Amino acid sequence: MGAVRIDGNSLVLPEGVRVRFMRTLRLPESGTHALPPGLGEFPVRRVEDYADTVPAEWRAHGGVMLPVYLREAMWLSFGATEPAALQVGVGKVCAVSGRPWSSRLARHPQNYVVLPRQPWLDGINSGKGTVRQFVAVPLGLGATVEGQVTGEEVWGGIQLQTFPLQEAPLARWREEERRKRERAREIPQAAPAMGLGVGSAMRQEVYRDDWPAGSWAEEPGGRVFVHLVTPPQWRRITGEAPAPSPVDRAAYTQAGLPWFDYYDQDGEDLASADALGQVKPVGDWLGDDHEPWQEPSPHQVKPLGDAPGKPVRDGDW
Repeated sequence: MGAVRIDGNSLVLPEGVRVRFMRTLRLPESGTHALPPGLGEFPVRRVEDYADTVPAEWRAHGGVMLPVYLREAMWLSFGATEPAALQVGVGKVCAVSGRPWSSRLARHPQNYVVLPRQPWLDGINSGKGTVRQFVAVPLGLGATVEGQVTGEEVWGGIQLQTFPLQEAPLARWREEERRKRERAREIPQAAPAMGLGVGSAMRQEVYRDDWPAGSWAEEPGGRVFVHLVTPPQWRRITGEAPAPSPVDRAAYTQAGLPWFDYYDQDGEDLASADALGQVKPVGDWLGDDHEPWQEPSPHQVKPLGDAPGKPVRDGDW
C-alpha cells in the first residue's frame, strides 16, 4: 500500500486524496437541517510520535489521533487530484452501507464514496438525501454506531481506505481532463478513545457511483486508522492543551453567519442502509441536550454546487 502522511492537519492518502476533520456545531436531534458550518480543523498527530504515552493497542493499529470533546460533532472534508473510491468506517462499520468493514469495494450496497464528486461527509448515510450527524461518544455505553449495529464496541475511531481507478479508465479520464483544459483555454474566463454516534439529520446526499463496473482497483491503495482522544488524554499523551469547544450554536446563528445546502443536479442519491437506519441518536443514551436551539433564518443558508435557482425564460429566435 502507498504511504499516508499528514500535511498540516490534513491526511494525505494515495491517489491524491486529502481528508480534513472539521469541527462543527452539533444540531438538535429532531428535524432535518441545513449543513452546519466548519469551525476550524481538528489537530491531527501521528500515533508513532507518541509511542511512550499512547495505549499499547493504538501502537498496534498505528495511524493518527485527534482530540474531541464528548458529544462534539464533526464532518469530513474531501479532496482528490484524480478519481478515487474512499471507504469511511466508524468503529469498522461502513458509514455508507452499514455493513462490516471490508478490504474490498462493493456496489450492492455501495460501501464507499467517489471522489472528487463527494465533497464531504457529515454523518452516516440515512437515505432520501440525508445523513445523520457524526457525534463523539465514549465506548462502553453501546451508544456508538459500532455498538448499535454489531452489538460490540471493539474498535472505535474512524477508518479510511482508498482505491484507485484501473489503468484503462484512469487513462481515459486523464485524456478527457486534458481536452477540457484545452477547451477552457479557448474560452474567455471570468476571474476566479472514543467512537462516533449520531445526532441530527441533515440534507446531504451520498452519491451513487456512476463509473462502470470494474473501473476500480481490487486492492486498496492506502488506509489509515484515526483514533479519537478525549481532551484529558490528549494533554497527557501530547503535552498540548486541546482547543476549547466550539462557540455555542445559538451565538453562531444570532451572529448571522452562514449555513450551507449542497445541490448536484446530476448526482443520484444512495438509498439508506437498513442497519444505519436503526441507529438511535446519542441523546437516547446520554440524555437530552438542554442547550437552546435557534433555527437559522433562510438568508443564512447558502446554496453550494449546482444551485437549483429559477428557470431561464426562452424567447423568440
